[in-house]
Amino acid sequence: MGVRTAAAVTAASVIGAGAAMVAAGRYAGDAALKVPPDQPLPGEPRIAVHEADAATVTLTRTPAALRPGTYGLAGRGLRAVVGPVVPDVSHPHDCVVRHLERVTRGAPRPGDHVWLTPQVHSGDPEEALGLSYAEVTVAGETGELPAWFLSGDRDTWVIAAHGLGTTREHAMVLMPFLRRMRFPVLAPAHRGDPGAPPAPHGIGHFGATEWRDLDAAVRHAVRHGARRVVLHGWSTGATMALLTAVNSPLADRVSGLVLDSPLLDWQCALRALAHRRAPAALMPFAVRATEGRTGLSPDGSLAAGAVQRLEIPVLIAHGTDDPVAPLALSRDFAERRPDLITLRPVRGAGHAGAWNANPAAYEEGLRRFLTPLM
Repeated sequence: MGVRTAAAVTAASVIGAGAAMVAAGRYAGDAALKVPPDQPLPGEPRIAVHEADAATVTLTRTPAALRPGTYGLAGRGLRAVVGPVVPDVSHPHDCVVRHLERVTRGAPRPGDHVWLTPQVHSGDPEEALGLSYAEVTVAGETGELPAWFLSGDRDTWVIAAHGLGTTREHAMVLMPFLRRMRFPVLAPAHRGDPGAPPAPHGIGHFGATEWRDLDAAVRHAVRHGARRVVLHGWSTGATMALLTAVNSPLADRVSGLVLDSPLLDWQCALRALAHRRAPAALMPFAVRATEGRTGLSPDGSLAAGAVQRLEIPVLIAHGTDDPVAPLALSRDFAERRPDLITLRPVRGAGHAGAWNANPAAYEEGLRRFLTPLM
Protein backbone atom coordinates (compact mmCIF):
# COMPACT_ATOMS: atom_id res chain seq x y z
CA MET A 1 0.00 0.00 0.00
CA GLY A 2 1.44 3.36 -0.99
CA VAL A 3 1.89 6.26 1.37
CA ARG A 4 -0.99 8.18 -0.19
CA THR A 5 -3.28 5.15 -0.06
CA ALA A 6 -2.42 4.48 3.57
CA ALA A 7 -3.03 8.11 4.43
CA ALA A 8 -6.37 8.03 2.66
CA VAL A 9 -7.42 4.87 4.50
CA THR A 10 -6.36 6.38 7.81
CA ALA A 11 -8.22 9.61 7.08
CA ALA A 12 -11.32 7.69 6.05
CA SER A 13 -11.13 5.63 9.22
CA VAL A 14 -10.81 8.76 11.36
CA ILE A 15 -13.69 10.46 9.54
CA GLY A 16 -15.80 7.32 9.84
CA ALA A 17 -15.06 7.01 13.54
CA GLY A 18 -15.82 10.70 14.03
CA ALA A 19 -19.14 10.37 12.21
CA ALA A 20 -19.99 7.34 14.32
CA MET A 21 -19.21 9.26 17.50
CA VAL A 22 -21.42 12.17 16.40
CA ALA A 23 -24.25 9.78 15.50
CA ALA A 24 -23.91 8.00 18.83
CA GLY A 25 -23.91 11.37 20.60
CA ARG A 26 -27.10 12.38 18.84
CA TYR A 27 -28.69 9.05 19.78
CA ALA A 28 -27.74 9.60 23.42
CA GLY A 29 -29.05 13.15 23.32
CA ASP A 30 -32.39 11.94 21.95
CA ALA A 31 -32.83 9.89 25.12
CA ALA A 32 -33.09 13.17 26.99
CA LEU A 33 -34.95 15.18 24.34
CA LYS A 34 -37.66 12.58 23.67
CA VAL A 35 -38.99 11.45 27.04
CA PRO A 36 -42.39 9.75 26.59
CA PRO A 37 -44.92 10.02 29.42
CA ASP A 38 -45.60 6.28 29.52
CA GLN A 39 -42.01 5.20 30.20
CA PRO A 40 -39.63 5.65 33.15
CA LEU A 41 -37.12 8.45 32.83
CA PRO A 42 -33.90 7.35 31.12
CA GLY A 43 -31.64 5.96 33.81
CA GLU A 44 -34.58 5.04 36.06
CA PRO A 45 -34.33 1.23 36.35
CA ARG A 46 -37.41 -0.94 36.15
CA ILE A 47 -38.12 -2.93 39.30
CA ALA A 48 -39.19 -6.59 39.35
CA VAL A 49 -42.42 -7.61 41.07
CA HIS A 50 -42.01 -10.71 43.24
CA GLU A 51 -45.42 -10.98 44.90
CA ALA A 52 -48.65 -9.01 45.12
CA ASP A 53 -51.91 -9.34 46.99
CA ALA A 54 -54.83 -7.03 47.72
CA ALA A 55 -52.87 -5.01 50.28
CA THR A 56 -49.15 -5.21 49.42
CA VAL A 57 -46.68 -5.59 46.60
CA THR A 58 -43.19 -7.05 46.99
CA LEU A 59 -40.48 -5.52 44.81
CA THR A 60 -36.79 -6.05 44.25
CA ARG A 61 -34.88 -3.95 46.77
CA THR A 62 -33.50 -0.89 44.98
CA PRO A 63 -33.04 2.75 46.03
CA ALA A 64 -36.17 3.65 44.07
CA ALA A 65 -38.23 0.89 45.70
CA LEU A 66 -37.19 2.20 49.13
CA ARG A 67 -38.18 5.84 48.55
CA PRO A 68 -40.40 7.19 51.30
CA GLY A 69 -43.99 8.17 50.63
CA THR A 70 -46.70 7.57 48.02
CA TYR A 71 -46.15 6.98 44.29
CA GLY A 72 -47.77 5.79 41.14
CA LEU A 73 -46.75 2.27 40.17
CA ALA A 74 -46.60 1.93 36.40
CA GLY A 75 -45.87 -0.88 33.99
CA ARG A 76 -47.12 -2.38 30.78
CA GLY A 77 -50.90 -2.23 31.13
CA LEU A 78 -50.58 -1.34 34.82
CA ARG A 79 -51.47 1.76 36.83
CA ALA A 80 -51.58 1.51 40.61
CA VAL A 81 -50.72 3.50 43.73
CA VAL A 82 -48.24 2.34 46.34
CA GLY A 83 -47.83 3.79 49.79
CA PRO A 84 -44.91 3.64 52.22
CA VAL A 85 -42.70 0.64 52.88
CA VAL A 86 -44.35 -1.85 55.22
CA PRO A 87 -42.16 -2.22 58.34
CA ASP A 88 -41.63 -5.44 60.28
CA VAL A 89 -42.94 -7.80 57.62
CA SER A 90 -41.23 -11.02 56.66
CA HIS A 91 -39.65 -10.93 53.19
CA PRO A 92 -36.38 -11.91 51.50
CA HIS A 93 -33.48 -9.60 52.29
CA ASP A 94 -33.23 -8.50 48.64
CA CYS A 95 -36.87 -7.41 48.50
CA VAL A 96 -39.02 -4.60 49.88
CA VAL A 97 -42.75 -4.67 50.64
CA ARG A 98 -44.91 -1.60 50.05
CA HIS A 99 -48.55 -0.89 50.75
CA LEU A 100 -50.69 -1.33 47.64
CA GLU A 101 -53.29 1.39 48.02
CA ARG A 102 -55.30 0.82 44.85
CA VAL A 103 -55.10 -0.50 41.31
CA THR A 104 -56.75 1.49 38.53
CA ARG A 105 -55.66 -0.54 35.51
CA GLY A 106 -54.30 -4.05 35.14
CA ALA A 107 -52.73 -5.85 38.11
CA PRO A 108 -49.15 -6.29 39.38
CA ARG A 109 -48.02 -9.87 38.83
CA PRO A 110 -44.83 -11.75 39.70
CA GLY A 111 -42.28 -11.23 36.96
CA ASP A 112 -43.63 -7.83 35.89
CA HIS A 113 -41.15 -4.99 35.62
CA VAL A 114 -42.49 -1.69 36.92
CA TRP A 115 -41.34 1.74 37.99
CA LEU A 116 -42.34 4.30 40.60
CA THR A 117 -43.55 7.64 39.27
CA PRO A 118 -44.50 10.89 41.04
CA GLN A 119 -47.63 10.90 38.86
CA VAL A 120 -49.96 9.15 41.27
CA HIS A 121 -53.35 9.44 39.58
CA SER A 122 -54.58 8.49 36.13
CA GLY A 123 -57.66 9.47 34.21
CA ASP A 124 -59.30 12.83 34.84
CA PRO A 125 -60.07 14.74 38.06
CA GLU A 126 -63.61 13.41 38.32
CA GLU A 127 -62.91 9.74 37.80
CA ALA A 128 -59.69 9.79 39.83
CA LEU A 129 -60.66 12.15 42.65
CA GLY A 130 -64.39 12.83 42.38
CA LEU A 131 -63.69 16.51 41.61
CA SER A 132 -65.88 18.33 39.10
CA TYR A 133 -63.97 20.05 36.31
CA ALA A 134 -64.34 21.49 32.83
CA GLU A 135 -62.40 20.61 29.69
CA VAL A 136 -61.11 23.86 28.21
CA THR A 137 -58.78 24.80 25.40
CA VAL A 138 -55.77 27.09 25.65
CA ALA A 139 -54.68 28.83 22.45
CA GLY A 140 -50.99 27.96 22.34
CA GLU A 141 -48.17 28.92 20.02
CA THR A 142 -48.24 25.53 18.27
CA GLY A 143 -52.02 25.06 18.36
CA GLU A 144 -54.85 24.31 20.78
CA LEU A 145 -53.76 22.82 24.10
CA PRO A 146 -56.29 20.80 26.11
CA ALA A 147 -56.56 21.75 29.79
CA TRP A 148 -58.54 20.93 32.89
CA PHE A 149 -60.14 23.75 34.82
CA LEU A 150 -61.38 23.37 38.40
CA SER A 151 -63.39 26.35 39.58
CA GLY A 152 -62.81 28.13 42.90
CA ASP A 153 -63.92 31.21 44.82
CA ARG A 154 -60.71 33.21 44.59
CA ASP A 155 -59.51 35.54 41.86
CA THR A 156 -55.98 34.14 42.13
CA TRP A 157 -55.63 31.02 39.99
CA VAL A 158 -53.03 28.27 40.32
CA ILE A 159 -51.68 27.09 36.97
CA ALA A 160 -49.92 23.72 37.17
CA ALA A 161 -47.19 22.66 34.73
CA HIS A 162 -46.00 19.05 34.65
CA GLY A 163 -42.49 17.96 33.76
CA LEU A 164 -40.40 15.16 32.31
CA GLY A 165 -42.01 11.74 32.01
CA THR A 166 -45.45 12.87 33.21
CA THR A 167 -48.62 14.50 31.87
CA ARG A 168 -51.13 16.97 33.30
CA GLU A 169 -52.35 14.01 35.39
CA HIS A 170 -49.41 14.77 37.71
CA ALA A 171 -51.15 17.94 38.87
CA MET A 172 -53.95 15.86 40.37
CA VAL A 173 -51.83 15.15 43.45
CA LEU A 174 -52.47 18.77 44.54
CA MET A 175 -56.02 19.26 43.33
CA PRO A 176 -57.78 18.14 46.56
CA PHE A 177 -55.54 20.48 48.58
CA LEU A 178 -56.07 23.41 46.21
CA ARG A 179 -59.83 22.76 46.18
CA ARG A 180 -59.83 22.99 49.99
CA MET A 181 -57.96 26.30 49.67
CA ARG A 182 -60.66 27.43 47.20
CA PHE A 183 -58.21 28.25 44.39
CA PRO A 184 -59.29 27.89 40.76
CA VAL A 185 -56.87 25.46 39.11
CA LEU A 186 -55.83 25.28 35.46
CA ALA A 187 -53.82 22.21 34.40
CA PRO A 188 -52.84 22.48 30.72
CA ALA A 189 -51.15 20.03 28.43
CA HIS A 190 -47.96 21.16 26.70
CA ARG A 191 -46.73 20.70 23.16
CA GLY A 192 -45.85 17.06 22.58
CA ASP A 193 -48.33 15.78 25.19
CA PRO A 194 -51.12 13.33 24.32
CA GLY A 195 -53.91 15.31 22.68
CA ALA A 196 -51.72 18.41 22.19
CA PRO A 197 -49.88 19.58 19.07
CA PRO A 198 -46.53 17.86 18.53
CA ALA A 199 -43.33 19.58 19.53
CA PRO A 200 -41.46 21.03 16.55
CA HIS A 201 -39.04 18.39 15.17
CA GLY A 202 -40.39 15.98 17.80
CA ILE A 203 -37.96 17.03 20.52
CA GLY A 204 -38.21 18.85 23.82
CA HIS A 205 -36.14 21.82 24.92
CA PHE A 206 -36.15 21.30 28.71
CA GLY A 207 -38.72 24.10 29.06
CA ALA A 208 -36.69 26.71 27.16
CA THR A 209 -39.33 27.00 24.41
CA GLU A 210 -42.21 25.17 26.10
CA TRP A 211 -42.62 28.09 28.54
CA ARG A 212 -44.63 29.83 25.82
CA ASP A 213 -47.35 27.21 26.37
CA LEU A 214 -47.51 28.23 30.01
CA ASP A 215 -47.55 31.87 28.96
CA ALA A 216 -50.58 31.02 26.82
CA ALA A 217 -52.21 29.49 29.91
CA VAL A 218 -51.63 32.73 31.82
CA ARG A 219 -53.31 34.67 29.00
CA HIS A 220 -56.22 32.24 29.13
CA ALA A 221 -56.59 32.65 32.89
CA VAL A 222 -56.53 36.46 32.73
CA ARG A 223 -59.00 36.46 29.86
CA HIS A 224 -61.37 34.33 31.95
CA GLY A 225 -61.32 36.32 35.15
CA ALA A 226 -58.04 35.72 36.98
CA ARG A 227 -56.61 38.88 38.51
CA ARG A 228 -53.42 37.09 39.51
CA VAL A 229 -51.87 33.67 39.00
CA VAL A 230 -49.49 31.46 40.93
CA LEU A 231 -47.42 29.16 38.72
CA HIS A 232 -46.65 25.72 40.13
CA GLY A 233 -44.30 23.56 38.08
CA TRP A 234 -42.43 20.29 38.41
CA SER A 235 -39.16 19.49 36.62
CA THR A 236 -39.22 21.15 33.18
CA GLY A 237 -42.59 22.61 34.17
CA ALA A 238 -40.79 24.46 36.98
CA THR A 239 -38.33 25.83 34.42
CA MET A 240 -41.29 26.91 32.30
CA ALA A 241 -42.84 28.66 35.30
CA LEU A 242 -39.64 30.54 36.07
CA LEU A 243 -39.18 31.65 32.45
CA THR A 244 -42.82 32.71 32.19
CA ALA A 245 -42.49 34.82 35.34
CA VAL A 246 -39.59 36.82 33.91
CA ASN A 247 -40.40 36.82 30.16
CA SER A 248 -44.18 36.94 29.81
CA PRO A 249 -45.88 40.17 28.71
CA LEU A 250 -48.28 39.35 31.56
CA ALA A 251 -45.54 38.84 34.15
CA ASP A 252 -47.16 41.49 36.33
CA ARG A 253 -50.10 39.11 36.82
CA VAL A 254 -47.85 36.38 38.26
CA SER A 255 -47.83 36.80 42.04
CA GLY A 256 -45.82 33.75 43.09
CA LEU A 257 -43.87 30.71 41.90
CA VAL A 258 -43.68 27.18 43.28
CA LEU A 259 -40.78 25.33 41.67
CA ASP A 260 -40.50 21.59 42.36
CA SER A 261 -37.19 20.13 41.19
CA PRO A 262 -36.50 22.87 38.62
CA LEU A 263 -34.15 22.07 35.75
CA LEU A 264 -31.74 24.97 35.80
CA ASP A 265 -28.88 23.44 33.78
CA TRP A 266 -29.74 21.51 30.63
CA GLN A 267 -26.29 19.96 30.23
CA CYS A 268 -26.50 18.51 33.72
CA ALA A 269 -29.95 17.07 32.97
CA LEU A 270 -28.81 15.74 29.61
CA ARG A 271 -25.87 13.89 31.13
CA ALA A 272 -28.09 12.38 33.81
CA LEU A 273 -30.77 11.27 31.35
CA ALA A 274 -28.41 10.00 28.66
CA HIS A 275 -25.75 8.24 30.70
CA ARG A 276 -27.42 4.83 30.38
CA ARG A 277 -27.42 5.17 26.60
CA ALA A 278 -23.81 6.17 26.15
CA PRO A 279 -20.42 6.01 27.90
CA ALA A 280 -18.92 9.15 29.41
CA ALA A 281 -16.63 9.57 26.38
CA LEU A 282 -19.65 10.22 24.18
CA MET A 283 -21.21 12.86 26.43
CA PRO A 284 -19.40 15.83 24.82
CA PHE A 285 -20.85 14.70 21.47
CA ALA A 286 -24.31 14.37 23.00
CA VAL A 287 -24.03 17.88 24.45
CA ARG A 288 -22.84 19.31 21.13
CA ALA A 289 -25.56 17.52 19.16
CA THR A 290 -28.24 18.74 21.55
CA GLU A 291 -26.96 22.30 21.46
CA GLY A 292 -27.03 22.25 17.68
CA ARG A 293 -30.53 20.81 17.44
CA THR A 294 -32.14 22.97 20.11
CA GLY A 295 -30.17 26.22 20.16
CA LEU A 296 -29.83 25.94 23.93
CA SER A 297 -27.21 28.07 25.65
CA PRO A 298 -23.71 26.55 25.42
CA ASP A 299 -23.08 27.39 29.09
CA GLY A 300 -25.89 25.03 30.11
CA SER A 301 -28.06 27.65 31.75
CA LEU A 302 -31.82 27.47 31.21
CA ALA A 303 -32.52 30.64 33.16
CA ALA A 304 -29.54 32.94 32.73
CA GLY A 305 -30.18 36.18 34.57
CA ALA A 306 -33.64 35.11 35.69
CA VAL A 307 -32.79 35.15 39.38
CA GLN A 308 -31.89 38.84 39.26
CA ARG A 309 -35.09 39.70 37.39
CA LEU A 310 -37.42 38.08 39.89
CA GLU A 311 -39.79 40.39 41.73
CA ILE A 312 -42.15 37.87 43.34
CA PRO A 313 -41.86 35.28 46.13
CA VAL A 314 -40.63 31.84 45.16
CA LEU A 315 -40.90 28.51 46.98
CA ILE A 316 -38.53 25.78 45.80
CA ALA A 317 -39.09 22.17 46.88
CA HIS A 318 -36.26 19.85 45.91
CA GLY A 319 -35.42 16.27 46.80
CA THR A 320 -32.06 15.31 48.23
CA ASP A 321 -31.93 12.24 45.94
CA ASP A 322 -32.70 13.95 42.63
CA PRO A 323 -30.44 12.44 39.93
CA VAL A 324 -31.66 14.73 37.12
CA ALA A 325 -31.62 18.20 38.68
CA PRO A 326 -29.18 18.26 41.60
CA LEU A 327 -30.31 19.99 44.77
CA ALA A 328 -27.05 22.00 44.76
CA LEU A 329 -28.24 23.96 41.73
CA SER A 330 -31.43 25.01 43.47
CA ARG A 331 -29.50 25.86 46.63
CA ASP A 332 -27.16 28.12 44.67
CA PHE A 333 -30.13 29.72 42.90
CA ALA A 334 -31.91 30.41 46.21
CA GLU A 335 -28.81 31.85 47.85
CA ARG A 336 -28.65 34.55 45.19
CA ARG A 337 -32.03 35.95 46.24
CA PRO A 338 -32.70 35.14 49.90
CA ASP A 339 -35.09 38.11 49.97
CA LEU A 340 -37.52 36.30 47.67
CA ILE A 341 -36.65 32.60 47.48
CA THR A 342 -37.35 29.96 50.11
CA LEU A 343 -35.77 26.53 49.57
CA ARG A 344 -37.26 23.40 51.15
CA PRO A 345 -34.98 20.36 50.74
CA VAL A 346 -36.96 17.11 51.02
CA ARG A 347 -35.00 14.16 52.37
CA GLY A 348 -35.21 11.00 50.27
CA ALA A 349 -37.22 12.53 47.43
CA GLY A 350 -36.28 11.84 43.83
CA HIS A 351 -36.90 13.99 40.78
CA ALA A 352 -40.22 15.85 41.03
CA GLY A 353 -41.11 13.68 44.03
CA ALA A 354 -41.11 16.17 46.92
CA TRP A 355 -44.88 15.87 47.44
CA ASN A 356 -44.71 12.09 47.18
CA ALA A 357 -42.08 11.78 49.90
CA ASN A 358 -44.18 13.61 52.48
CA PRO A 359 -47.56 14.89 51.23
CA ALA A 360 -48.65 16.42 54.56
CA ALA A 361 -45.45 18.42 55.04
CA TYR A 362 -45.45 19.52 51.40
CA GLU A 363 -49.02 20.79 51.57
CA GLU A 364 -48.43 22.57 54.87
CA GLY A 365 -45.45 24.39 53.39
CA LEU A 366 -47.52 25.23 50.35
CA ARG A 367 -50.39 26.50 52.51
CA ARG A 368 -48.07 28.90 54.32
CA PHE A 369 -46.63 30.13 51.03
CA LEU A 370 -49.99 30.60 49.29
CA THR A 371 -51.93 32.21 52.16
CA PRO A 372 -50.41 35.71 51.70
CA LEU A 373 -50.99 35.43 47.94
CA MET A 374 -54.72 34.79 48.12
